[in-house]
Amino acid sequence: MVSRSKRLTVMVGAGLALATLGALPASGVGSSLAMLDRLEPGLWELRARDPGTKAQRLCIRQGQDLIQLRHGGLDCKRVVVVDHPAEVAVQYTCPGNGYGRTSIRRETDTLIQLDSQGIENGRPFAFAAEGRRIGTCRG
Repeated sequence: MVSRSKRLTVMVGAGLALATLGALPASGVGSSLAMLDRLEPGLWELRARDPGTKAQRLCIRQGQDLIQLRHGGLDCKRVVVVDHPAEVAVQYTCPGNGYGRTSIRRETDTLIQLDSQGIENGRPFAFAAEGRRIGTCRG
């Protein structure tokens, strides 16, 4: 039979563990989006999967630039939903400017699959694209 003091100690320990877990980010301890750090900076071309859509070229300084393509440069609050070695998903909210969710799957350090959707300027957006590094940025 377990003594009352041992049960109390176990219950207090379990309560502290649960309280600590509640304070962690949604993605777990130490989420760093390390996969995005492995993507090579430079000139990237995004080819949308929608037929007839023109490819877009972007100068990417770091992989995290790909998270907020429709809300670039805005100070948005991010929540990491998935943080795996080959895939990340991030939800973000930009007060007064909309929100989005972006998923990026890494095939190589120069090839990704990207899916993003949300609200920009009061209008919904959704796009899926393949991204490929094609060179260095100019200027």
